[in-house]
Amino acid sequence: MLKNQELYEYLRRRTWEMTEYWYETLDKNKGGVYSTNNPDEIENLKRQNHDFHVRFCSMFSKEQDDFFKDFQEWIEEIATDDAHLATPIVVVIEEFFRTQQQYLEIIAEYASRHKEQVSFDELNQWNLGVVRAIGKVILEFTSQNAKVAQERLQAQQQMIVEMSAPVILLTKSSGFLPLVGEITTHRAQIIFEKTLKQCSKHNLERLVIDLSGVPIIDTMVAQQVFQLISGLNIIGVKAALSGISPVIAQTAVHLGIKFTDIEVYNSLAQALKVNQNELVK
Repeated sequence: MLKNQELYEYLRRRTWEMTEYWYETLDKNKGGVYSTNNPDEIENLKRQNHDFHVRFCSMFSKEQDDFFKDFQEWIEEIATDDAHLATPIVVVIEEFFRTQQQYLEIIAEYASRHKEQVSFDELNQWNLGVVRAIGKVILEFTSQNAKVAQERLQAQQQMIVEMSAPVILLTKSSGFLPLVGEITTHRAQIIFEKTLKQCSKHNLERLVIDLSGVPIIDTMVAQQVFQLISGLNIIGVKAALSGISPVIAQTAVHLGIKFTDIEVYNSLAQALKVNQNELVK
């Protein structure tokens, strides 16, 4: 344990030296957080690297459980850092391995300076300890990074879905709703609620629902569209459909979907032309 403590003190004294060397030899063309030219961002990057060294070298002075427990805060900071999230994860992992090599080299240097005190078995155990610790840090980092990235992606998708029912005003009393992308049950519910709310807010009398951006129409999508039209009728808004492509029309016929009692146009341009008198009021 004493020799481990001595190695810890040796490494601890050189943490800033290791950070400066790491940054000096860093490939600045890798992109992401490592390619920044902003002095404040560079300073923060070096701080994060130095904090890593302060925690990592303590593996030679702490029990294993305490070592990894103290490391969690650093891993969480890096995994949730915007700059690191914007950096390809494989690039970040490459830097973990470069840092691992740093430790193997500096430990070899220490062992060379203390040949009489450090046995081959001790050196081998230290090297194995570094490799195992780096491996655990990488696993924990990738796990937390993936979790945060997934949470942000879901939040962005939710935002997109919530913004995916924009009623665009054409006149004081008419508008159109362009639907784009796959219509899931969840998205359909949001479209239903937001469309009715916007139509009511603007006192619309007529709404053209454009389906040209919907890649697939099946019985579920048709049902959701019919529910929306029924809801619009209840609040006094007459709905029409546009963008019924030949493919969608064939699919509708094949599925037995009937757009009866609904004005249907093959394009939004046709719908606007038919309702030209309304638009110029």
